[in-house]
Parts: sequence; C-alpha cells; structure tokens
Amino acid sequence: MRVGRPSRRARTLLMTLGVLAVLGMAFTMFAGFWTDWLWYRSVNYSSVFTTTLWTKIGLFFVFGLLMALAVGFNIWLAHRLRPPLSAMSMEQQNLDRYRMGIAPYKRWLLLGIVSLVGLIAGASASSQWRTWLMWVNGVSFGQKDPQFHLDISFYTFDLPWYRFLLGFGFAAAILSVIAAALTHYLYGGLRITSPGARATAAATGHLSVLLGVFVALKAVAYWLDRYGLAVKSSDFKATDSWTGLRYVDANAYLPAKTILFCIAVICALLFFATLWRRTWQLPVIGFGLMVLSAILIGGLYPAIVQKFQVQPNEQAKEAPYVTKNLKATREAYGIDDAKVTEYAGTSKTEDKTKLRDDVDSTASIRIMDPNVVSPTFQQLQQIRNYYAFPTNLDVDRYSKDGKDQDTVIGLRELNLNGIPKNNWINDHFRYTHGYGVVAAKGTTADSQGRPVFTESDLPSEGDLGTYQQRIYYGEKTSAYSIVGGPQKEIDYSDDNGEKTYSYEAKSGVNLSNPVNRAAYAVAFSEPQILYSGAIGEGSRILYNRTPKERVEAVAPWLTIDGDAYPAVVDGKIQWIVDAYTTTNGYPYASRTTLGDTTADSLTATNNSRAVVAQQNQVNYIRNSVKATVDAYTGQVKLYQWDTQDPVLKTWMKAFPGTVEPKSDISSDLVAHLRYPQDLFKVQRELLSRYHVEDATTFLSGSEVWQVPDDPTNKSGDAVPPYYLSMKMPDQQSQVFSLTTTFTPNGRDNLSAFMSVDAEAGTSDYGKIRILKLPTNTTVNGPKQVQSQFNSEQNIAETIRLLRGGDSEVEYGNLLAVPLDGGLLYVEPVYVRGGGLKYPLLRKVLVSYGGTTAFEDTLDEALNKVFGADGSTTQPPDDGGGTTKPPPTSSNPTVQQALDDAQKAFDAGQEALKKGDWEAYGRAQKDLQDALKRAEDAQAAADKSSGSSAKPSSSPSPRSSPRSSPSSSPSG
Repeated sequence: MRVGRPSRRARTLLMTLGVLAVLGMAFTMFAGFWTDWLWYRSVNYSSVFTTTLWTKIGLFFVFGLLMALAVGFNIWLAHRLRPPLSAMSMEQQNLDRYRMGIAPYKRWLLLGIVSLVGLIAGASASSQWRTWLMWVNGVSFGQKDPQFHLDISFYTFDLPWYRFLLGFGFAAAILSVIAAALTHYLYGGLRITSPGARATAAATGHLSVLLGVFVALKAVAYWLDRYGLAVKSSDFKATDSWTGLRYVDANAYLPAKTILFCIAVICALLFFATLWRRTWQLPVIGFGLMVLSAILIGGLYPAIVQKFQVQPNEQAKEAPYVTKNLKATREAYGIDDAKVTEYAGTSKTEDKTKLRDDVDSTASIRIMDPNVVSPTFQQLQQIRNYYAFPTNLDVDRYSKDGKDQDTVIGLRELNLNGIPKNNWINDHFRYTHGYGVVAAKGTTADSQGRPVFTESDLPSEGDLGTYQQRIYYGEKTSAYSIVGGPQKEIDYSDDNGEKTYSYEAKSGVNLSNPVNRAAYAVAFSEPQILYSGAIGEGSRILYNRTPKERVEAVAPWLTIDGDAYPAVVDGKIQWIVDAYTTTNGYPYASRTTLGDTTADSLTATNNSRAVVAQQNQVNYIRNSVKATVDAYTGQVKLYQWDTQDPVLKTWMKAFPGTVEPKSDISSDLVAHLRYPQDLFKVQRELLSRYHVEDATTFLSGSEVWQVPDDPTNKSGDAVPPYYLSMKMPDQQSQVFSLTTTFTPNGRDNLSAFMSVDAEAGTSDYGKIRILKLPTNTTVNGPKQVQSQFNSEQNIAETIRLLRGGDSEVEYGNLLAVPLDGGLLYVEPVYVRGGGLKYPLLRKVLVSYGGTTAFEDTLDEALNKVFGADGSTTQPPDDGGGTTKPPPTSSNPTVQQALDDAQKAFDAGQEALKKGDWEAYGRAQKDLQDALKRAEDAQAAADKSSGSSAKPSSSPSPRSSPRSSPSSSPSG
C-alpha cells in the first residue's frame, strides 16, 4: 500500500510544532542564562558573572576555531594533494563509489567535521577559565624552588597553562593526522592493497610534517616534565603522599628527560626532512630510537638506580630531598612556625588540692556541648513548629560586664516541614523566614541540667541588645521565597496571635517584569510564578539562601569552609564564612585531599559541615578571605584576610573590586572572627607527620602520630577539634583556642596536645603550639580515659541507673586541658529520660592523673579529683557520684531545713531510680531551696550571737548537689 504525502495542513502543523520546540529549547537556555545574570546583579557581583562568562566565551571561540582550522586545513590540503588518477585496483574501485557518493556534499561534510571538533575543543577549553585567569594575572611568590630556582608562581600559575596548551597541541596534531590520513586514503594518496608505492610523495610529505609536529610536541613535553618532577606525587614509605624530587628523580629521571628531549628534537627534524628526501626510512628509525630510549632511559635506568643505589643506603640518599619536602610542606600549609615544646604529661605537685584553684584560671571549661544540646534548644526555644535549629550549634564569644564568655549560639531558622499545612502559597509566600538568636553560656547549666540562656524567647531578648532578628538567609533555608508583594508574610506568633510582615530590603530579583517571571517559571519548573495573583508590584524572589551557596557563587575561585557560623554584629545577624585559596602546584609540598582530611565524627553525621569542593587535592592552603552574609538582606561581603597570599592577589587582579581590604573589617566583626576548623584539621593531619624537622627521624617513621577516633561514639571517625578558652603553659591568660589531641600511630596513649590561638585581632592569632609528651612514659589518651570511665564500678552503676526506663545517655565533648604538667579531661554526660525528648546535663566526668570523678556538677567533680571536697566545703558522697545532705544541727530552724533537704534528697534518689526526670528536677530544686534556708538560718543565728564563723554543719554554696547558675563556673 502506497503511503501518500502528508496533507498541507499536517505539514503546516508539523512545521509549527518544530518551530515551537526550537523556541522552547532556546527560551529554556535563555532562562538559565538570564536568571543567573539577574541573581548576580541583585547581589552586586555582576562583574564575577561577566568576567567568567566572557573568559569562557573567549576560550571557546579561540581554541574551538584553532582546532577547526587545524583539522579543516589538513583535510583541505590532503584533498588538494590527491593524485590526479587513481590506480586501477579493486581497492580503488571500491573507494570510487564512496568518492562519488560524497562528491556533492564535500563542503557540507567538511563544515560538519570541523564544526564538531571545534565545538568539542571549545567546550573543553572553556572549562579552563580558572587556569587562564591565573596565568594571565599571576603574581610572584617571591620564593624560588630549591631544585630549578624558579619562582613558585611558575609552578602554580604558568605550568598548568603550558600543560593545557601542550595537551591541546597533541589533540590537534592527532586529529589532523587521522583526518589527513583518511582523506589521503579516500582519494588514493595512501594505498593498502593496491600495487605500487603505498603512499604518494605528496601524502608522504604531508603526513611526515604532521608526525614531526607531534614528535616536536613530545620534545616540549619531555622538557616540561623536568619541571613537573618538582610537583609530582608518588608513593613513599615515609609518607602516604610524597611530592617533589627524590634521589632517583634528581639523578635518573631528570637527566633521562633531558636526553629524551634531545632525541625527540632530532627525531622531529628527521620527520621534517622527508619533505626533501621523500622516504620514511630515517624518521621511522628515529622514532624507534625514541621509543627504545623512553623504555631504557626513562624506565629501566631509574629502576636500576633505585634498586642498587638508593635502597642499600636509603636514609643517606634521600635525606637532602626529604629536608626540602619538610621545609616546603610546612611553608605551604602555614605550619612552619608551629612551636613544639616538651611536656611531662604528669603533674609534679604532690598536694593536688593546690591545683583546684588553678583550674579556673587555666580554662573556662565548656560543659554545654554544641553538638549535643541542639535538641534542648529546640525543645525549650523552638516556640513554633515551623522553626528549627541546626543539628550542630556553634561556639562564639560575647562580652558581659567586660568579661568574655564562651557562648553556644544558634538561630531559630525556618522549618517548612513544621508548618501547619504545606501548599505553594504557604511554602513560598507566607512562611518565609526564621526569627531570633538563641544563646546560652557554654560553661554553665541550671539546677535541672538545662542551658542557662543569655538570649531567648520570641522575639529574642537578653544580653545581645537590639538587632534585626528576621532570618531570611540561613543554613537550613534551602527553598525559594517570594516576598515584598501583595501577599503578607507570617512574621511570628505570640499570645496576641500572628504578626504579619512585608519584606523591606532590596534583596532578591524583582518579579514585576513579565520576562523575569517567565524566566523563573521555566528555571524553577514552576508555572504558577508566571500567572499567580500572589505576585505583583514589589514582589521579589529570594534563592541561593544558604551562606555557603552565596559565597561560593560570588567567589567560585574560593574553597569554602564546612562550618558557617552566626554572630550579632553592628545590630545585624551576620553569617561568617571562612574561605580558602588553594593550589596543588606548590613544589615539594605533599598533597592532601580536603574531603578526607577534614572528615571527622561530626561531618559523618552532618553533610552540611563538609567542606565545599571536598575532593580537591591541594598542597597549599590559606584562609585568605573572611566572608559575611547578612541574614536579613543576604548581602555578601568578601574581606581580604591574608594580605600576603599571592594566590588571593592573583584572583583579586582577575576580579577587581570583589574583595574588600582588611582595613574595612569593623572591630565588632573582628571580635567574632575565629580560626577556621577545616584549616585546623588539615594542619593537624599534616603535623601528625611534619612536626619533625629532622630528615632521619621523618624517614624512620618513629614519630608518626595519628588523630584519635572520637571516644564518645562508635563511629570510628576522627575526634573533632574543640573551641574553648584556655591558656597553654607559656601563656599568661586564657585565650579563645581550638584544640586537639594526638596519639602514637597504632596506639591509644597520648603523644601530643595541639592548640591554636583562635581569637582574631590578637598578636598571636594563628600561632600553633604543640605539647609533645615523652615516649618513655605512658599518659592516657582520650580512648583510654573513656574506657577507664566506663569500667569503674561505681560510675558504671550510676550509668545503669541513669539508663533506667527508656532513658538514653549521651556523652558530650571530651575536653583535654594541660594543667601543671598533666592533662585534665572533662566530659559532660547528658540524659534523655522519661517523657523528655531532649538531653539534659546530669553528670560531669573529670579525670586527672589517674583519678576519676563522676559528679552532678563540674565544681563537685573537680573538688573530688583534687581532694578539695572536705566536710567544711562539700557534703559527703555516697560513692556513686551522688551527693548527700549535710549533718544535723542544734538550731531547730536549721534542723527543720535540713530535714526538708533529706526528704528532697530521698525523693530525688527515688525519681532517679525510676528514670522520672521531671520529679528528679523538682526534688533537686526543693533540695536547693532547703539547703539555702538552712544556710540563711544559720547565718542569722551566728549574727545574733556575734559569731563570724559558721559551724561545720552549715552548708556552703558548693554543698548543693547541683550548683545554681550563680555558683556554677562561669568562665
């Protein structure tokens, strides 16, 4: 049955559908481009968009055109050099059919081929925009490598671009050879089975020149490989990742590369000589010699040197090169000034009671673990279900009465999963922002184990004063919102009902323009944006709302720290984001993978704390930029922090005006800047090997350390570093610090303690101090301390009681503090019990010099460990970490109060056994009140009798089972 042509109406319909499909695809591409441009313009970083775009376009067209011209020219030349008559053979007769078939379409076929290779080459080149910008804007490091004595900028900025050009040249040469050979074969210039010569003279000359270009490029590659040895990574038993030249590189590979360069140059000249000799004999011999030389000189000879010269005397041979690697690695990671001090590990003070008062001056011990108490913040300060706190809170410093206080802080962010009813209007128009800061003292808990809030409620009130509390940009704010239009937003709710609000800032992109609305409807696959009546005059769309997203977008050349943290600065909530400049081209510096190095027990359970671009392999890193993101307006500011970093200077040349000078950082902001965790984790990983400066010790591996696993859980991941205010032995006062511990490789005892001054604006900011413990004595490490804690019978029994019913025990951060030659360990213990779904601080573990205490409060535990809990200052203990009330008194008023205290104590113990934490909390409060009445009654009696001394039965502020907020350590 013959199928007729489609009707005119059908053809018209098909053409219309085709045109619409093309227009639809074009508008989809336009929508992505247009929305990106609008967003960058809205954050005042349009120059980043345009610079990146024009660089990509320029590279695309230049290298795409070069590749197209190279391939197209050689196809044209091969066609031009075709023989006038083809040989009469079966092979040529078969090819005649193909030649005749493509004859009418030769130009179109040529155009198609060159367009395809040009598009592929251009797309590949456009991805090298970072390499191009770094090469064209590169600044000098002012340092030279120890091998070739070239400025380090050659390896970081120049060499990567030269390698790209070389790779592009190889690709162009290979494609040209293939295209020319196929064309010569198709038109008879090359023959496989035909009688006579296998190639015409013209084909021989053409292909020889192309092969000569390829070999000449190989010569250039051999020459560049000489410099590449300085940044080459290899396996080395002294370290997992060795970078730079070793003995075999300097004495075998380096001369081999030079010899191979000379051979390749000669071989290339032989290929070029075929233009006159018209024979393949010499080029083929030369090429064979080059391949044989590459095997013997470039492969076999270095293996012989390694086997018979290096291995018999490895330490002596490798020592000079290890010294270079040690120096370069320490410089590249900013650990060259790390101060290593010998530390005894055990206290020399016989009377430990003298150390009790030293604890308070040595450290403000944080018993509120920001990684545990988020559910407590959530339960006590969430207020509404559509608010939420991050899984891990942050630690900052705030001043009160002239004193700095370590503070646990979190923002009450928007939680769309908790709104009463999910629909498009609620999700994107009505519920748009969080509200307020919640902060608590890091060193204090109240009588029920709850945080002592310094900023709380809704709207938030407390020590932070007046500030803009609305949070439109945050770590948990991932959905877009449309604000500022006819639809009112829910601001917050109180006893008088819901308060509404309309966004007043100029953040986001204006949707009044119908083109903008159509573009966002396509980009977000949400057609309602185009026609919804909830969008009108003044409507603005907010997206890319997490701090890390915004900083990474406006500065794509930075690597972003995994932990953005909030601070109240100059009357605004500002997210502070640490950002790094990195390179993997620092000569002799060993490489590390950021994702592996910065992983710990927190990143394993919280992906939002992972470093951005975590798979990057780097061997140079600087915290060169401090960025802020306004939680209300979304405004992003980049501040130059490291004024000496050549990599940052290079990017500042490439993107002028995007990074503000360090002098523009306000003093209020400086007060909240801190040393970043991810940089510290990278440095501690490197210092586990590179704390030694002696090549022989490094090669022996006897001083290799490791970061211990987190002993508070069974994840098997590294213990995270901890912020706290403390002083090292050589410091006169406490400093906000970031700390960690080390253990020997494969063992659990302590080998070193490391801290860095984390308080920005101080003269010692960034100074790394390491206390190295002697190898001939054994000091308990974190895992051993935790094990000792778990194995003590009285403590284990108390833990069993705490776990009664459906209660759960959670261990907080195990903090280590150097004290009088020894290490003081402190660990808060939290319990989720009964109907409570959030952890409360119930016990504190303290360990020092082999003595362990497990008490209700930090004060009590410290008193017990240091023997400062006598009858005059501390009521007797039942041996299980539970405090008993004081003895009887002859004063009837005091005695009644003590009897009430005994009843409250018994009630608390009964509630503890049942796991009834609400009853336990009430009993503790009653006990506190009774002891206070006893103390007041005794003081009144003493005053009336004219005595200034208190009898031993009178309780003191430290005698209560749980200290009140005023008597708990405040740091």
